[in-house]
Amino acid sequence: MPQPELTVREIPATDHLEFVRGRRSVSFLQTPAWGRVKSEWRHESIGFFRDGELAGAGLVLYRQLPRLRRYLAYLPEGPDLDWDDEDLAAWLTPMAAHLKSRGAFGVRMGPPVVTRRWDAATVKAGIADDAVRRLGDLAPTERSSLGARVVSQLTELGWRPQAVEGGFAAGQPQYVFQVPLAGRIEDEVLAGMNQLWRRNIKKAAKEGVETAAYAGTAIEPELKTFHDLYVHTAERDHFTPRPLTYFSTMVEALAAEDPDRIVLHTARHEGTLVAATIAIRVGAHAWYSYGASSTEKREVRGSNAVQWAMIRAAIAAGADVYDLRGITDTLASDDPHLGLIQFKVGTGGEAVEYVGEWDLPLSKPLYKAFDLYMRRRSGGRS
Repeated sequence: MPQPELTVREIPATDHLEFVRGRRSVSFLQTPAWGRVKSEWRHESIGFFRDGELAGAGLVLYRQLPRLRRYLAYLPEGPDLDWDDEDLAAWLTPMAAHLKSRGAFGVRMGPPVVTRRWDAATVKAGIADDAVRRLGDLAPTERSSLGARVVSQLTELGWRPQAVEGGFAAGQPQYVFQVPLAGRIEDEVLAGMNQLWRRNIKKAAKEGVETAAYAGTAIEPELKTFHDLYVHTAERDHFTPRPLTYFSTMVEALAAEDPDRIVLHTARHEGTLVAATIAIRVGAHAWYSYGASSTEKREVRGSNAVQWAMIRAAIAAGADVYDLRGITDTLASDDPHLGLIQFKVGTGGEAVEYVGEWDLPLSKPLYKAFDLYMRRRSGGRS
């Protein structure tokens, strides 16, 4: 018997949040609060209905074309629907029609669907092998049939994969590093780390590094201290820092949904802040979102101490996964991102490849103009 037809319409943020609360894992970028964080974009929550029941949901961010009232509809790491369904057209066709009615000339989404995984030992061996340049040169520990099916269906439905430069897309990362936590206790997770990580965690404790966690309204008094260290980190590591107002808005919006949604972790040595991080959790998925560390006192290993504090907090909260977010797919010894991968590999987790971000042009002339505009902005890279 055929399934009843799905319909898509805007839903109140309260209904969207209630749906998210019933899910085991939803990206924090698909919570209603994230629309408040991205205040420069118009946003709406959409619901997928079957027989009057809410069966899926998504947060849509609308990016306006210069001088036109037409938009790119963007669903970062979403939408949250049944990606295991063998008929994705039943979900995506009404979604596209709804977004087109809202003035969208194209849709961009990032299905939360994994294609491949590589365990830490495999990645470590790849880094040590000069013949290996990218993760794709290594045989994966696990290959997902669901991921392959989703890629095939999206291609058949006219969606276009977005080109990735060294693993980083213009939107969200296609490659991340995660530590599986389901069914594991602290001692097991610690034992899974490499010797250097375990030694550094032990050294931080011996040196007297003290960690603390601040949630909800307790974050705000500590936020300026975090941001000062974050700006210092940005200057050292040559990236553009976000302003303090961005973090204030993020804390306010996410904490309003759930006081435990966002937590600021600090590591201090003799009263001096040596490392600080922001952790986010939705259901059973915990993320390391932002980090900062002092150039001084690096020998006390505050970064390892604060990461271990976040992992322990995720285990205590019943999380299935601790997500260290983006990595590149490049493993070459001359790649400037290699140090970041090596740091994350030390946790004993796994490199994970998602299907990536996909576009559906709804107005081909406008989409082509937008694509050209974005290519010029990125210096010719797609």
